[in-house]
Amino acid sequence: MSKKDLLKKTIKHVDATKYDSTPIIDSMREMSFSSRDTARAADILVKMLKNKDCTVILTIAGSSSAAGCMQIYADMIKYNMVDAVVSTGASVVDMDFFEALGFKHYHGTPFIDDNMLRDNYVDRIYDTFIDEKQLQVCDNTVKKIADGLEPRPYSSREFIREMGKYLTKNAKKKDSLVQLAYEHDVPVFCPAFSDCSAGFGLVMHQHEHPESHVTIDSVKDFYELTKIKMAAKTSGLFMVGGGVPKNFAQDTVVCAECLGKEVPMHQYAVQITVADVRDGACSSSTLKEASSWGKVNTTYEQMVYAEATTVVPLIFSYAYHNVDLNARKKYEWTKYLDSEKSNIVAPKAPQKSKKSPPKKTAAKKTTSR
Repeated sequence: MSKKDLLKKTIKHVDATKYDSTPIIDSMREMSFSSRDTARAADILVKMLKNKDCTVILTIAGSSSAAGCMQIYADMIKYNMVDAVVSTGASVVDMDFFEALGFKHYHGTPFIDDNMLRDNYVDRIYDTFIDEKQLQVCDNTVKKIADGLEPRPYSSREFIREMGKYLTKNAKKKDSLVQLAYEHDVPVFCPAFSDCSAGFGLVMHQHEHPESHVTIDSVKDFYELTKIKMAAKTSGLFMVGGGVPKNFAQDTVVCAECLGKEVPMHQYAVQITVADVRDGACSSSTLKEASSWGKVNTTYEQMVYAEATTVVPLIFSYAYHNVDLNARKKYEWTKYLDSEKSNIVAPKAPQKSKKSPPKKTAAKKTTSR
């Protein structure tokens, strides 16, 4: 097969605003197993969105963006359904930013000679194909953005914002998640940012500028997301997959406590995953288990054991058609992070008396990690 034959039929991303899944979700609510779990997850997402004090955090891991859910995640920003995003680099860069540059994902098959694909410079994600040469254009575009920035440490959130700014003038495909996040002041975090196409671009950038270059500060990422958690009255998590994004978002509760700030556990939490918990593969824990770590409240939590492309469109559509999103507050956390208001001054250590040693007091019990 030629490369042209392999890259012939493009993946079409579902537009779940065009249909109303309410009758399906209502029916699933009266069923059992994963159907009832899916309906309850939809109900919890609606509760998050209707709570005027709730900051909603979307986390994305896996390849559901490339598989057809890309527009859903972008629409969640466009229609004011999420206030921050935590994602793998692949979902944001290799998939969303990649398509914003004008490239596509293609229908493929797992029943094929992968050596032949390699000979044609075609990469495979199960039954989806990508042009490797186009990915290299993505690598070099990231390098180009880095080359134009002031050499200093950036959080991934700051760098992705620069990518969104770049797309406002150069995007071939409008309304990508990265561009919409920039335009709506929604922060996007990639804690493992180098583990994607951006990593190659940044390595090339540093290779050419060994003395003065852009770096990504993952600790700054953690601090910035924790600042949001500390400033928010309450919070909810809508998690697709698990991995680093899931744990990164949940750990903000513990991190806030380490900084001396008492914050509530995440009030709402939904996780959609195919991972099994018995061997630790479910990003180490179910949501109920996460409660033992002080991360998630168990009143409104739901695990949905399903492949994301089968249920995310239904849950999104249900929330989209059952919440007045125009009336929902826009938090614009990017503006907060870039302002002086987010600069938290650490309390000064108490001065030791020269006359007598300080009294010993019992250490305060903190939330375990």
